[in-house]
Amino acid sequence: MRLTCIPISLCLAIVLALAACASAEEKKGEWKPLMDGKTMAGWHPVGDGQWTVEDGAFVGRANNEKLYGLLFSDKTFKDFTVRFKFKCLSGDSGFYIRTEFKEPDKANGLQVQVGRLKSGVGGIYESYGRAWVDKPTDEEEKSYTRDDQWNEMVIDAHGGNVTVTVNGIKSAELKDDPAQQEGHFALQMHANCVMHVIFKDIEIKQ
Repeated sequence: MRLTCIPISLCLAIVLALAACASAEEKKGEWKPLMDGKTMAGWHPVGDGQWTVEDGAFVGRANNEKLYGLLFSDKTFKDFTVRFKFKCLSGDSGFYIRTEFKEPDKANGLQVQVGRLKSGVGGIYESYGRAWVDKPTDEEEKSYTRDDQWNEMVIDAHGGNVTVTVNGIKSAELKDDPAQQEGHFALQMHANCVMHVIFKDIEIKQ
């Protein structure tokens, strides 16, 4: 039987190519920060209320303002997993995905509820559209929401499939959803509320 020898140079090229692919895949799966903890670089506020950076976090405060207070990402995103920590001390907040801004204070798209117990924390609401599309019961919400403490939320959105977990427990899910497939992230302060909400450690994996 005749054996075919593979040149060393070809073997080396194959090894290097495989290593490059593995490196690319590894980088592709890395978490990347969407805030620097010092400035609002990459984000811009619209509407009422005030957004500041304090102790490495975005802090939103408002006092029964007429307009919503929103902090929009400069970039748009399509398929991703985003995670962050939040603490809602008063008011009604949310984290928008794939949203678009419309004057003077509208964020059109899917909003994942951020707030206090019995507000639907972790549920998915379509603003200026279908309203609640998946809302947890009070008992479900109570099993994972911690008032006045840090909570971690993870939102996985690929195509029409969206899954939300809060503190490691699945809180909402959509399958083959027809909502728009690309847009901005936005942090919300609800109008006509005394607001104090904090977001930190916002990271994305694409």
